[in-house]
Amino acid sequence: MDNATEPKKLLIVEDEPTLSELLQDYFQASNYQTHIIARGDEVIAWLEENKTDAIILDLMLPGLDGLEVCKLIRQRWDIPILITTAKVEEIDRLLGLELGADDYICKPYSPREVVARVKTVLRRVQSSTQEIELTIPIELRPQKCQVVICGKTIDLTATETALLELLMSEPGRIFSRNLIMDRIYKDYRIVSERTIDSHIKKLRKKLNQDSDQQEIIHSVYGVGYKYEPN
Repeated sequence: MDNATEPKKLLIVEDEPTLSELLQDYFQASNYQTHIIARGDEVIAWLEENKTDAIILDLMLPGLDGLEVCKLIRQRWDIPILITTAKVEEIDRLLGLELGADDYICKPYSPREVVARVKTVLRRVQSSTQEIELTIPIELRPQKCQVVICGKTIDLTATETALLELLMSEPGRIFSRNLIMDRIYKDYRIVSERTIDSHIKKLRKKLNQDSDQQEIIHSVYGVGYKYEPN
């Protein structure tokens, strides 16, 4: 089967059987392949053995709560995550997005709305990837700690390479400083937000050595940084 026509795969993490089965019916009717997991502590093991295009993740789960699951996923994968929950307090909303959720859906919800939101997130991911291919010629060479931009090879430090690779993994997505620290420093060393800002400043300077080079790493005031070459 042609990859372009293959059904999208979706992981539904929800401990209410009636709700998870209802979502499964709606997504299968929309030509998605689905898998259901009812416990938070079973998600990572499943992802290690299987691939999915997106995850619908409930917050209140047995074994391990959804926010912890979201954090663990983001440490290893860039799969789109849509959090669902009946907890509507603003702090939960912000924390869910801070940990890397791509969308946040409050219960009770319409299954049709959830299907529409998943489609929107997947379209955004696909269009962002295509946009990068069409706008600026840039190639990251992680093994050599180099980036080739507009035909010019630029040497990077290991940290700068990891930082640029992270930002390029999801064009247009805003990465908070805390998330960047969690993803870049695997040895759990203590670093500050100023350290991240310093790396970003140096990386930008290297990427914009030519005065007519457009900015590709953007600051989002009070939130973090994103890779977007337009």
